[in-house]
Amino acid sequence: MSGGVVEELITELTRLPGIGRKTAQRLAFFIMGMPGEEALSMANAIIKIKEKARFCRQCFNITEDEVCSLCTDPRRNSEKICVVEEPSNLIVIENTKSYNGLYHVLLGALSPIDGITPERLRISELIERVKEGNISEVIIATNPNTKGETTAQYISQVLKPARVKVTRIAYGLPIGGDIEFADEVTLSKALEGRNEMK
Repeated sequence: MSGGVVEELITELTRLPGIGRKTAQRLAFFIMGMPGEEALSMANAIIKIKEKARFCRQCFNITEDEVCSLCTDPRRNSEKICVVEEPSNLIVIENTKSYNGLYHVLLGALSPIDGITPERLRISELIERVKEGNISEVIIATNPNTKGETTAQYISQVLKPARVKVTRIAYGLPIGGDIEFADEVTLSKALEGRNEMK
């Protein structure tokens, strides 16, 4: 297949994370087969998000307003801040319905090799929020990988002068998983994060 509008769409779709050429081809042909109004509705949704969505001035979640609905909700516990890497992480935590505090989105994770230094993330804004607010705990919920761990350690260090409780989410074995299939790091973290049975 060479040139043309189909190839252009396939090329654009491959820019999305996790979308290889074969998946992009399937999506392109699916979109071609959609009724015109559905395809236009999808295109309009993309245009609208680019025109209206922005980062919350306080927590850097995605919002259409200057400050997001989570930050302005008086029912939320304003003494706790959960730090996540991306807005998508915030959504996953919200869906658990087990956290009722505020959030702070870093918009990435530290990776000096990729040029992602503390200045490129929203760490200084987090420090300001902790200094200005009545924050009792900062929960670090960065990903359990090298970048996430590096970021968690860095944040823990820079918040030490603020004398605020800094915690890290526990991680380990997934529910329904078998120990024999767990890697050593995951099993090690599961042992470190063990809780007393009640």
